[in-house]
Amino acid sequence: MPDSKKEQERAELHRTIWNIANDLRGSVDGWDFKQYVLGILFYRYISENLIDYIDAGEREAGDVSFDYAELSDGDAEQAREDLVKTKGFFILPSDLFENVRRRAANDENLNETLEKVFHNIEASAQGTGSEENFKGLFDDIDVNSNKLGGTVAKRNEKLVKLLNGVGDMDLSSSKTGQACGDYKDNTIDVFGDAYEFLMGMYASNAGKSGGEYYTPQEVSELLTRIALVGKTEVNKVYDPACGSGSLLLKFAKILGKENVRLGFFGQEINITTYNLCRINMFLHDIDYDKFDIAHGDTLTDPLHWDDEPFEAIVSNPPYSIKWGGDSNPLLINDPRFSPAGVLAPKSSGSSSVRTSCAGESPRLSRR
Repeated sequence: MPDSKKEQERAELHRTIWNIANDLRGSVDGWDFKQYVLGILFYRYISENLIDYIDAGEREAGDVSFDYAELSDGDAEQAREDLVKTKGFFILPSDLFENVRRRAANDENLNETLEKVFHNIEASAQGTGSEENFKGLFDDIDVNSNKLGGTVAKRNEKLVKLLNGVGDMDLSSSKTGQACGDYKDNTIDVFGDAYEFLMGMYASNAGKSGGEYYTPQEVSELLTRIALVGKTEVNKVYDPACGSGSLLLKFAKILGKENVRLGFFGQEINITTYNLCRINMFLHDIDYDKFDIAHGDTLTDPLHWDDEPFEAIVSNPPYSIKWGGDSNPLLINDPRFSPAGVLAPKSSGSSSVRTSCAGESPRLSRR
């Protein structure tokens, strides 16, 4: 029997995304549009996540009226170092989503404001253990693109609509009245569902295969449950072609993230999807020191040798990636593939990738 609450929440989320799409229609191509929505959604989330974390600590210490969003930047600076160590990033009060949104309609330089904010967030992690997890996360949100409008004023008009649209999304099933909706309390995977909905809306129009960019949530859950038969926890989970991370995150959803003891590992060749996967980790409350997502071609340059062994490996194989096969000496000597004795030839197309991916298992799934 369908879960009526889940379907209601999903319908509301889809309606909100569709309304934002209508506001931007005619100026931003659908495929590019998803980058703006998901990027701004991430910006809202980390802003509210930081506010909740700081406010909870201060209120527990006795200051029940404390509100980080109302603090001056100067007073907030003293907490920067500790927050970067704990959360992996830092945002000044003036750079928080709710404060930028509140000023947006009257900010003639909104595009420059957002560009500076995104730079500041990434820069807060430079030289720290979280640097690689934040580097380039906002690269796909071009706030100065002519696609948003031919003039600064027209671009800013679209950006205001985008901020308001994302800000108006009800992303929590909590009725506490707090400004921050708790993603974890929602009965649907909000980010994943938004991503999947956007793929459905735009992938075919963009001439791309939606399956290249995401694995449907139902498929992700089935594969995860098969991998977890007889297990209540795993040490690490790995996806060599992780896309936006849906397979990895199903382990957190089904087991609880604390029962993936040593973290989530993945590799993705598409830079845009690589960025989305890292964003997705944060949106699912996976701490920066509990995931390692790498960018590169997993067939020719796997980047997680030193992180083995993985107790669980799941993947929607990269069928669209070119396979060098027996013409590539690096692959012939690759310990993932060489036990098979013979490599599938270059001419075999997608079937060769199936063979190569199957060949990874003996090496990567050592216990």
